[in-house]
Amino acid sequence: MGTNILILSAGTRNKVVQYFKREMAGRVIATDCSNLGPAIYDADKAYIVPRIDDPAYLDEVLKICKKEEIKGVLSLIDPELSLLAKNADRFLEIGTTPIVSSYELCETSLDKFRMYDMLQKLGIPTARCFASIESFEASRADGEIDYPIFVKPQKGSASLNINEVRSKEMLTALFHDYDGLMIQEYMKGQEYGADVYIDMITGMCTSIFLKKKIKMRAGETDKSVSCKCDTLFMKLANFVEAVGYRGMIDIDLFYDEDNDTWYLSEVNPRFGGGYPHAYECGVNFPRQIINNLEGKENLVNIGDYRDGVFMMKYNELMVEPEDRLAR
Repeated sequence: MGTNILILSAGTRNKVVQYFKREMAGRVIATDCSNLGPAIYDADKAYIVPRIDDPAYLDEVLKICKKEEIKGVLSLIDPELSLLAKNADRFLEIGTTPIVSSYELCETSLDKFRMYDMLQKLGIPTARCFASIESFEASRADGEIDYPIFVKPQKGSASLNINEVRSKEMLTALFHDYDGLMIQEYMKGQEYGADVYIDMITGMCTSIFLKKKIKMRAGETDKSVSCKCDTLFMKLANFVEAVGYRGMIDIDLFYDEDNDTWYLSEVNPRFGGGYPHAYECGVNFPRQIINNLEGKENLVNIGDYRDGVFMMKYNELMVEPEDRLAR
């Protein structure tokens, strides 16, 4: 009998489900709160579950884990990561391993200002952030920063409600209309993404895939090209190992050519939307996850892929009659 995996909040992430099915001897089970989430139909079995903020949600997921003899569980959305990490003991008690970093790291990664504070303390270059208009204006008065800037939710994902702001009037209006906002320095460099795997047994960084982002859509990489940078690989490996991330993480970066500096923007402790590029280039996170769940350590194999390989996403269509929709 193979290792069974549960993928939560599968949504439209069909490729991740397909990759696990390709790598596994066991079964891939997928959930979503809607029976119109196309990725669940690529799984061996699908479950429709309550929304993650429903009080009955966690018990329902644990019930599925018991019934399907799930060895490892992961989520594809940010708000669910902390829920898995916080309740790790409940999963481990029934023989299911949450494939997620610690609760503290999940919370820090979701909160962009907490992440900024952590990066500052570690001495890692990152965009300057401000929690209030007053602190931003004080730095602006000292000549340290100026418009344009980004205004975004302190806790948010999928690049929702991010605004480029070029005046105090617009900045004041946004803070008046919305709660929980923060101000971030406008990054002028080229944007990159790194898909990183940290072995869940050894804590060693075993894989890094770097891509130059060519075009974004709805917060996800739409077109990209693979590239390599040994200096950056070393810095990223040192960072994720020192902080204590585990499993797959997605890192957003900017490179400023004028001062030859890499800036770390965000860390998402889950599969990134651009991960299919890494897999198709041979950087196999599902296989590494399965190895870990089976008690096998993964070898360090950073940068083992071709550079200059382009990824181009395009739309696909799934059609199902009503009587075949998951219930």
